[in-house]
Amino acid sequence: MKTKLMTMTAVTALVAGVAGAEEVRVYNWSDYIDESLLEKFEAETGLTLVYDVFDSNEVLETKMLAGGSGYDVVVPTGSFLQRQIAAGAFQKLDASKLPNKGNLWSVIEQRTAQYDPGNEYSINYMWGTTGLGVNVGKVQEILGEDAPIGSLDLIFNPENMEKLAECGVHFLDAPTEVIPAALAYIGEDPDSKDADVIEKAKPVLQAVRPYIAKFHSSEYINALANGEICVAFGWSGDVLQARDRAAEAENGVEIAYNAPSEGALMWFDQMAIPVDAPNPEGAHKFLNFIMDAENMAAASNYVYYANGNKASQEFLIEDVIGDTAIYPDEATLENLYTFSPYDPRLQRTVTRMWTEIKSGV
Repeated sequence: MKTKLMTMTAVTALVAGVAGAEEVRVYNWSDYIDESLLEKFEAETGLTLVYDVFDSNEVLETKMLAGGSGYDVVVPTGSFLQRQIAAGAFQKLDASKLPNKGNLWSVIEQRTAQYDPGNEYSINYMWGTTGLGVNVGKVQEILGEDAPIGSLDLIFNPENMEKLAECGVHFLDAPTEVIPAALAYIGEDPDSKDADVIEKAKPVLQAVRPYIAKFHSSEYINALANGEICVAFGWSGDVLQARDRAAEAENGVEIAYNAPSEGALMWFDQMAIPVDAPNPEGAHKFLNFIMDAENMAAASNYVYYANGNKASQEFLIEDVIGDTAIYPDEATLENLYTFSPYDPRLQRTVTRMWTEIKSGV
């Protein structure tokens, strides 16, 4: 869940001596790994890694449900994974080829089991929350020192949004993240599967739609870091990347991330192998490589997201393991909710609603 939209083939100089080397094709979220790990994988395995990126679950799902994606490893979010497993899009993992599976964190595996019972089809890569990214100085200048930067009132109260529009607000282009948040704001069950309840999110979002500059699932990172916008409803690690980029640039922009007090979505990005993967053997090698404790720590230290690998925690930098915005405290964890997928009929309704909201109809 990640920033630059690009297609990248990992550096192949390291395997120059292996002409026509066997390929492993990975499709992951943009800006979601320490790229030196890609080179390290090639050097250790002699495989050529083709690493492409996307920035929305919907893009990935279109490829998965159409079949013949051409990828060996893909990274859907849990609720999308669940629907894709039901559609027969993935193959079960071969535990005998994953000796590093013992490094995984049982606390996270218990939660991901709601999407993948027994965790038979996937491993957790990263997890986090969806919440509020704020340029503290600009927001307090506009709304005052007591601006509700830790509450959904910041983005769903039209009076606040009308004022914030002058400094810029971005929302994720992700209906299964934004609609549940709107329901949580009005005291409804964010995981409701009742069409009448879900419909209640529509006026909440339509009321603030005129003040949302853009719906996008990656551009808000640089926009926050550069001071181009002052608020983003986005993924925790993305906002923290923006915070650190602003600090490195010494541009005077102070970015904060908060999981909303009304409750925040806890999401899980899972690595899985498509049922028609061209190289399932290479796919297992990639998954096992990622589950190495030091490799997984390197990924988290780069992207500033929590991961589902318990053994990696001793290698995490303090800025990651010690930050409660990344690894929440118990009280925050208790206030997080998860989301399960809509059935196909309800999904069509939600998709139509989202199209209307984005278009401002």
